[in-house]
Amino acid sequence: QVQLVESGGGLVQPGGSLRLSCAASGSIFSIVAMAWYRQAPGKQRVLVATQHTNGNTDYADSVKGRFTISRDNAKNTVSLQMNSLKPEDTAVYFCHALVKVKDPGPTYSYWGQGTQVTVSS
Repeated sequence: QVQLVESGGGLVQPGGSLRLSCAASGSIFSIVAMAWYRQAPGKQRVLVATQHTNGNTDYADSVKGRFTISRDNAKNTVSLQMNSLKPEDTAVYFCHALVKVKDPGPTYSYWGQGTQVTVSS
């Protein structure tokens, strides 16, 4: 079993910054990719940023230039540095990981519980 635990959410003023972190633990052989999603009330969950094992990153257009995803492979953690925050960034942010629990073996999808980010003056 694999657990993902997010931290770092909170209330911040527009233009401010937050850094989210996600730690993966449990029966992990390797993590293929880690990502951040977000979901605002009444909205679909959307992909914010992804970092693949090869180091490639992808960002939603709405956060490009403001958010940076980074990964510490040795610690099985991923972070999301969020700068120049806007009210429309308000959402629950979820960590997601594609995990191999053994090798050879399939890749499984795991989600964290979410952490609230509120951008308001």
